[in-house]
Amino acid sequence: MHDVPFWLWMVFAVTVVVSLAVDLLAHRTAHVIGFREAALWSAGWIGLAIAFGGVVFLVVGMDAGVEYTTAWLLEKSLSVDNLFVFALIFGYFKVPRAYQHRVLFLGVLGALVFRGLFLAAGVAVVDRFTAVLFVFAAILFYSTYKILKGEEEGFDPGKSLAVRLLRKVIPVQDDYAGPHFFVREAGKRVGTPLLAVVAAIEAADLVFAVDSVPAVLAVSSDLFIVYTSNAFAILGLRALYFLLAGLLDRFHYLSVGLGLILGFIGVKLVLQAAHETISTAVPEIPSLLSLAVIVVVLSVSIAVSMMRPPPQKTDQN
Repeated sequence: MHDVPFWLWMVFAVTVVVSLAVDLLAHRTAHVIGFREAALWSAGWIGLAIAFGGVVFLVVGMDAGVEYTTAWLLEKSLSVDNLFVFALIFGYFKVPRAYQHRVLFLGVLGALVFRGLFLAAGVAVVDRFTAVLFVFAAILFYSTYKILKGEEEGFDPGKSLAVRLLRKVIPVQDDYAGPHFFVREAGKRVGTPLLAVVAAIEAADLVFAVDSVPAVLAVSSDLFIVYTSNAFAILGLRALYFLLAGLLDRFHYLSVGLGLILGFIGVKLVLQAAHETISTAVPEIPSLLSLAVIVVVLSVSIAVSMMRPPPQKTDQN
């Protein structure tokens, strides 16, 4: 655990709240977000995450700074899978492009809350039962197997448990009503499809947390490090989605890279757990090496994807 001053927690909280407020004000009018706007916002979120990492380096120390950077880059890379699911959900519900940012904004708020709860629980469990790291490693190995074998489970937005529960609690109409989540129909308050979309996105994030939380706990068991890195990765998701919208299919080797990263993090977890529960003679993988591996694997995956276009799909009738 690192010695993190309380004021740094407050700086983080204020930074997140102010950033969200600025984002909300800048997008208070529903509009289609173009490439240039998305690029500027994406650069801003990345710059903010790096700047905060610099503060962590200066205030908490080099080890904490390396762990934060590694965890942030790991979560940023794993979040790419979320982008594919966002595209799937928007396509399924036929969400007008002008309203997509509004939906993702609420999705980010929910993700910040749920990830915080999951990470706090994960840190508490690891502190008391270090052997649970073997279980987390098994989860990552299973995810690696599914990814490399091309056996990832599909996500059906319409059959999402969250969407089905929502429809039981409140009626959801079929037609959109501008950017509104609720409307009055025959004197009753009913939801619009945008509300169902938010539920589907939150459900998808819960699914991705199954891989994300164990992976980041392999980098650090410090709640400050794992939550702040997660938060800054999540904050930049919307801009990254609009930046890469329409280009996601080009990065067809990225899933292989993510599978290799998850496998590597799984090995790191096994060694870490063995070092703490079996023998201190078992070597651990340092965070700096983890950072280097993540950077190299991501870079190679993206480069190969750009050099080798995806095969053309042919209709077989």
